[in-house]
Amino acid sequence: MAVPYDYYRIFYYVAKYRSFTRAAGALQSNQPNVTRTINRLEEELGCRLFQRSRQGVTLTPEGEKLFAHVQIVQEQLQAAEYELSASRSLSSGSISIGTSETALHGLLLPVLRRFHLRYPGVRIQVTNDSTPQAVKTVRSGLVDLAVVATPCPGISKPLAERPLCSFEDILVAGPDQAGLAKEPMTLARLAELPMVSLAPSSSTYTYFSQIFAQQGLAFHPDILVTTTDQVLPMVRYGMGLGFIPELFAREALRSGELVQLPLAEPIPPRQISLIRDKSRPPSIAVIELERMLCAQSELDCL
Repeated sequence: MAVPYDYYRIFYYVAKYRSFTRAAGALQSNQPNVTRTINRLEEELGCRLFQRSRQGVTLTPEGEKLFAHVQIVQEQLQAAEYELSASRSLSSGSISIGTSETALHGLLLPVLRRFHLRYPGVRIQVTNDSTPQAVKTVRSGLVDLAVVATPCPGISKPLAERPLCSFEDILVAGPDQAGLAKEPMTLARLAELPMVSLAPSSSTYTYFSQIFAQQGLAFHPDILVTTTDQVLPMVRYGMGLGFIPELFAREALRSGELVQLPLAEPIPPRQISLIRDKSRPPSIAVIELERMLCAQSELDCL
């Protein structure tokens, strides 16, 4: 027996209001249509569901049994419709983001702050990873999108990369090595000096390995760390020179804790990019966050 769902929906409203007329009003239909549907439902089920009278209708014992089941289904569907509606209006829902450290501080954080203030009902989950790992989490569906610093390995369909803004890496030294700033530093000279760098699993290590390789040089830092925040104190205490995104070094340069070293060969700027799986339809929250990220990118990175 394949009874149309709409028959049960109309049955629910008639049983709820104990009136064909009131049910028709709630359904934005008319009483003859409601009556015909109930008659067809009774024919399909082979039993009477309502007792009719001038005062309205009441459920028969068979109708009571049916209503006990239909009520649960109908009210759960209504609750689901409400949740979906609320999600579409950004009053609820969730969004998960994979991000690298540079992208988090360079672009994502101020955008997330505005997003949270505007849509406090949307839950936000942020996973801080290296760029390669963040790209993998997008591909595996563990996050809705990634905001990362280039280079971005492993980008192929259905993944798509959208550049948002650019930033510069600068070479810095501790105060005790300020004398190195007297003349531009060549990469060949730099390769002979102690260096501090992010680990080989990072996009930063990959990027500078490529830069040095273009000059026929090997990039072999003496100290490897897992976060840019760890590079700063290592360099400050004279344990080596380091490349750091300019935004991370600003305060330390102003205070004199770090010194910027000029380079003989300019380092090309990198990008902060948005990575998303185009095969998965985005939620309203994802669409809105993308819009806000793109709007911020027009102002460039911090």
